[in-house]
Amino acid sequence: MSLAGKTLFMSGGSRGIGLAIAKAVAAKGGNVAIAAKTAEPHPKLPGTVFTAADEINASGAGRALPVLCDIRSEEQVDAAIAQTVEAFGGIDICVNNASAISLTDTPSTPMKRYDLMNEVNARGTYLVSQKALPYLKNSSHPHILNLSPPLDLQPKWFKNHVAYTIAKYGMSLCVLGMAEEFKSEGIAVNALWPITAVDTAAVRNVIGDDKMALMCRKPEIMADAAVAILQRDPSTCTGNFFIDEEVLIEEGVSDLSIYQHEGTTELMADFFVPDEVFERSPTKIVQML
Repeated sequence: MSLAGKTLFMSGGSRGIGLAIAKAVAAKGGNVAIAAKTAEPHPKLPGTVFTAADEINASGAGRALPVLCDIRSEEQVDAAIAQTVEAFGGIDICVNNASAISLTDTPSTPMKRYDLMNEVNARGTYLVSQKALPYLKNSSHPHILNLSPPLDLQPKWFKNHVAYTIAKYGMSLCVLGMAEEFKSEGIAVNALWPITAVDTAAVRNVIGDDKMALMCRKPEIMADAAVAILQRDPSTCTGNFFIDEEVLIEEGVSDLSIYQHEGTTELMADFFVPDEVFERSPTKIVQML
């Protein structure tokens, strides 16, 4: 199904994977509302909600609307949704991309950081989906897509950063529950997660090593996989925990090296990917855990 003329509401999206997805949807003729709180560039994370929209609008494909919004605030989400509907007439797609991360163990995680991750990841995803729902019900092509992992409950995903895992799995639990809840409405609710780490400014900031970033794929792999999912029939494509590589292989992509940096010989696995996914993969991937 075509995304031309459809409207995407994106939480986050001023940089990285979110911006790549927004650009890919716009390239298909879609409208994009980028709802993010970054009004000024971060010293280590370049890009704002305004530069992201300018980049899309300058491309001449689709239209982008910058919306300042902290998804921890119900009032700000209400206002962002209203601004999007006023600009584009409705909402067809909701991508829950905004996320906070802290890979710290229990003694090293201040409660302020714990609260931030759960307010942005789990609560923010729930809130944005809830507020977009009335407009998705009126859409002919309604999709919710959360950038969250499969619910793989192996202890190894919890032991080193239980607070982050709880927050991220909260997004995935929204997929599990809302897919079933909204099935009768014909609203698709799915998750998308990368099999490898993805090279973004945020990832480089966390790992602090540009050489390790060369073991990551480019954000465009997630963008192309997201577009493929969002073009599927929402009445039949719901309740899935998709892996980027597998989506693209299903779509007939045979050369995944186009998403690698030049000279890359090994790729680093992302967190939360079940063992059986690696067993199916045709790619050489180094598992860190």
